Amino acid sequence: MANINGFIEEKLMPIAGRIGANRVLISIRDGIALAMPLIIIGSLFTVISSFPVEAWTTMLDETGASTYLSKLTNGSFGIMALITSFGVARSYAKQRGVNGSAAGAISLSSFIVLTPSILSVDEAEGIPMGYMGSKGLFLAIVVGVISALIFQWFINRDIRIKMPEGVPPAVADSFSALIPGAVILIMWGVIYAIANECGVPNLHDLVTTVLGVPLGLLGATLPGTVIVVMLNSFFWFFGINGGSITSAVFKPVWLANAEANLQAFQAGEPLPYIITKPFMDNFAYIGGGGAVLGLVVVIAIIAMRKNSSKLTKTLVPLTFVPGCFNISEPVMFGLPIVLNVKLLIPFMLAPAVNVIVCYVAMATGLVAQTTGVVATWTVPIIISGLITTNSISGAVLQVVCLVLDTLIYLPFYLMIEKQNLIDEVAESESSSH
Repeated sequence: MANINGFIEEKLMPIAGRIGANRVLISIRDGIALAMPLIIIGSLFTVISSFPVEAWTTMLDETGASTYLSKLTNGSFGIMALITSFGVARSYAKQRGVNGSAAGAISLSSFIVLTPSILSVDEAEGIPMGYMGSKGLFLAIVVGVISALIFQWFINRDIRIKMPEGVPPAVADSFSALIPGAVILIMWGVIYAIANECGVPNLHDLVTTVLGVPLGLLGATLPGTVIVVMLNSFFWFFGINGGSITSAVFKPVWLANAEANLQAFQAGEPLPYIITKPFMDNFAYIGGGGAVLGLVVVIAIIAMRKNSSKLTKTLVPLTFVPGCFNISEPVMFGLPIVLNVKLLIPFMLAPAVNVIVCYVAMATGLVAQTTGVVATWTVPIIISGLITTNSISGAVLQVVCLVLDTLIYLPFYLMIEKQNLIDEVAESESSSH
């Protein structure tokens, strides 16, 4: 055991720490997080407009309210890429100690430059809304990272317009951004012109194909998703938030799949994807990383026994309520799960089993797929199952997964509980002497 712990601390912890501290991954995570409130709000409008009661949806159609609800959805959920392009650049620039808002604004402008225009009959120019959402998410991330890299390079090397002392900081920052901003916009403009003249496909579609297809093969297929959830647990085992690493890479895929499902759901068409962000948040990670709500239930059950250990009884009030809201940190660090080799197997196995069971249940039509509606990750199971699948079957599936997770964690925690009781007896005998 000592050798294993030593290997983990000396070899694996530094690698995991460097990955978790990577500025690009952090900026992608922060950029998408900036868009999440709008995504959730847009999902709420979708729930209202698609509530599974025929009289309700008929009333919305007859009154014209459904049109306005759709407008609200498109204006929130449908602009995730636009917000992400700003958020990614802002986060990276701030990490490098430069003006994040200016970098974000330049990135957003660059994103618009690279987006093909729509010309109406009277030659009025418009922007296709589709590319403001999930279809443009990969390009938004690429533009955000590259734009911020160039911006901070200029500012940190003092290649900028300097204003005299006494000029308000906001004005001075605006002038500082002129040179890097002009260079960045011209660069993206030239790239767009070259691609357009050479007949290269739409840059949005090109980047989505180059980045999205390989990531989709890993993050949107059953084998790949099993690997992803096990990696998430692996990072958490070292005390590093696994979601901040895996989600930074795969969240664009899951969000794009969610929006595609949402559009199909609104159109009354078959849903194209099983693995989406709601699938991951509300079915794979029940209770948080490692699907630890099953472990929390095990702790609560064992604590009911008269001869349960003091540690187990102490953990119940600390872990049960947060666990019901998918907050895993109390059990992660309070039990702990982190660096606890005895729990590594169920910690990696439980979310993998959830993915397999839920995927098969949805692929066979036994359970409704997630409609693309996004529930916040803190929504308790059953409620989130109803919201994200628009069906009672989603809630039932979550309960089935919780039972399976509980059975997976039970024998492993019983071993820990046995050792807890031995240690408490030994401590009691030692103190009595």
